[in-house]
Amino acid sequence: MALLFVIPQGLSTPPVVDEKPLSLEETRNPVLESAEFAYQKTNLVSINEDGVKLAAKYIRRKVLAESYSPRTWRTHPLHICPSEPYNASDPLNKSVLNWIFLISSLNFSFWSEKEGLPERYGVEWKTSWESEETTVWTGYWSLVASLNRALEDDIPITDPNFYSSETLCPDSLIEHIFRPASQSTEKIPLLQERISVMREVGFILCNSFEGSFQGFLREFQRRHDGEGTALDLVKMVTEMFPCFRDEVYYEGRKVCFWKRAQILVAEMWAAFYPESTSTAHPLFPGRRGADIRQLTMFADYRVPQILHHLRILTYPPALIRKLATKTPVPSGSADELSLRAASIVAVERVRTEILRLIQEEEGGDTENVLKSGVVSSVLIDFYLWDLAQKVEHGLQTSDVVPIHRTRSIWY
Repeated sequence: MALLFVIPQGLSTPPVVDEKPLSLEETRNPVLESAEFAYQKTNLVSINEDGVKLAAKYIRRKVLAESYSPRTWRTHPLHICPSEPYNASDPLNKSVLNWIFLISSLNFSFWSEKEGLPERYGVEWKTSWESEETTVWTGYWSLVASLNRALEDDIPITDPNFYSSETLCPDSLIEHIFRPASQSTEKIPLLQERISVMREVGFILCNSFEGSFQGFLREFQRRHDGEGTALDLVKMVTEMFPCFRDEVYYEGRKVCFWKRAQILVAEMWAAFYPESTSTAHPLFPGRRGADIRQLTMFADYRVPQILHHLRILTYPPALIRKLATKTPVPSGSADELSLRAASIVAVERVRTEILRLIQEEEGGDTENVLKSGVVSSVLIDFYLWDLAQKVEHGLQTSDVVPIHRTRSIWY
């Protein structure tokens, strides 16, 4: 996901009146607890506090200068936007939710063995929905372009009733949908695993949630009496869909990262963010709203790379050698856990430092600072991911250590 957004001053969410405070148990994200545990136990990657402070100042300055908002999501040329004002019975909104859900289900492992070369896996499609000009989309955007291309060809690929069925949607058709551009010598990574994920999530939606992700959301809000939060939704996604259960046991304790589940919720929050700040979020209509601040950064392979480049993370020499020689890093290994956990903890520290800077600049206590706008790890992740894309395409590459090469369905 390439977008960076923040709610600028004057566009903050509506104030909450007489709201019952959330308990620590309700607000504490298990991902953060897991990351803190794994960071300490692995004791490999370390956090440079001077780098944290410098990065916080830089990011704070950039978001103020560029004034992104959740509505920026609608400006990407490949995105399908919901109708406005929101109407739950509008078929377009049901389709957008199914589209976001399938993309998030398949949002993993796009790094290429041919990184930087034209032969890497890519998908040729339009530069936007409105354009007839085409381009080759790579990385995450190759997934989005593939699904959009299929929809344009009248293949209902984002309908769970379709992609869950091996009769209606055979494996050969899915392979065709993900077909590479003519110059690509690679196929999409983990094709069979992607097919398995599609069958799994499609089956669950069709058998338990009325055959759509909109049905899943209705059940979510029923369970939470219309007061479900972003973190509540992340937890239900990981509970109901095994392929979103991004977890591993380390030294006898479960460590959860929930990367794709958190991205799913963040995408929905941005896509359906209302134009008027006096309007409740249609997918999180309760008094507490989405509260995107409950979520952590999304621990993948690209953000740790840019955190290291910015001197926020420090790698031990042995890990640098593995990355430089493109040695595979096994999923669940100490190296991988340390990279992901340190990234989460580091971004939380950057977030805390940004809040401190705001408090120092604007005065007032921390509670008022928190209520004045959104300073979230989601925001910081989006900014860093966007910066990493620039690095990937040739900017500031002199001392960039390669990404860690872990093939998995988790990220």
